[in-house]
Amino acid sequence: MSVGSVGAGEARPRPLTPWGAMALLVHRSYLTYRQAWKLYLTGFLEPFFYLLSIGIGVGQLIDTFEFNGQQIPYAEFVAPGMLAASAMNGAILDATFNVFHKLKYDKLYDQMLATPLGTGDVARGEIAWAQLRGGSYSAMFLVVMVAMGMVHSWWAVLALPAALLIGFAFSAIGMALTTFMTSWQDFEKVTLVQLPLFLFSATFFPITALDSWARWVVEVTPLYRGVVLCRELTTGALSWSSAISVVYLLVMGLIGLLVVRRRLSTLLLT
Repeated sequence: MSVGSVGAGEARPRPLTPWGAMALLVHRSYLTYRQAWKLYLTGFLEPFFYLLSIGIGVGQLIDTFEFNGQQIPYAEFVAPGMLAASAMNGAILDATFNVFHKLKYDKLYDQMLATPLGTGDVARGEIAWAQLRGGSYSAMFLVVMVAMGMVHSWWAVLALPAALLIGFAFSAIGMALTTFMTSWQDFEKVTLVQLPLFLFSATFFPITALDSWARWVVEVTPLYRGVVLCRELTTGALSWSSAISVVYLLVMGLIGLLVVRRRLSTLLLT
């Protein structure tokens, strides 16, 4: 038997599948961040405090609130918006700031590409981790909603998959945009977009309070689609808007994933 050949009783190493590569990168991120659990706690507390101060505090001044023909307490109107915002914030935080540092300073992706991993593996792995980070915030927040009696429909079991879909969409687009950034000052643009999305995506008030032109602008923004999806699931007041939101967020995430893969190939392989 020649040197380097595999014996009859020896197992041949299996090639790394795309799913296996993604799981490997997610596990690496888990090992890196498992000591930084306080970061996840703060990411959950921000929307929780918003719920207490605005949803419950301001809600004391409002008897009931109408949504899709149902009368619900104001806090139950705000809570799903916070759920969607949690998924967005967690995903964007990891897919922008952390990815930029790995790309420009740690040169981590250069090291990964020196292994059998490809740019598609890196893109899927990083987006999946950012998606899971946003989803973990939403999962904790959903538990709080249930504990506070803000969930009255079995459709709410789909709210967590909806939050993961929101995280996928925002992490993919966030990472795609990060590949075009050249300095930390560029992240001011992230805040410039993120804050208006948080405030004006029907998070705290219905879009019917806006002028018709502003209403149209809000309806085509990604966080509004996420808020609508989570709100209809947690209240059980479903409509075709939920299906539109699912398709919208899925397409948004797939486009972002494609852009990330091509940009990493351009930046790291040429």
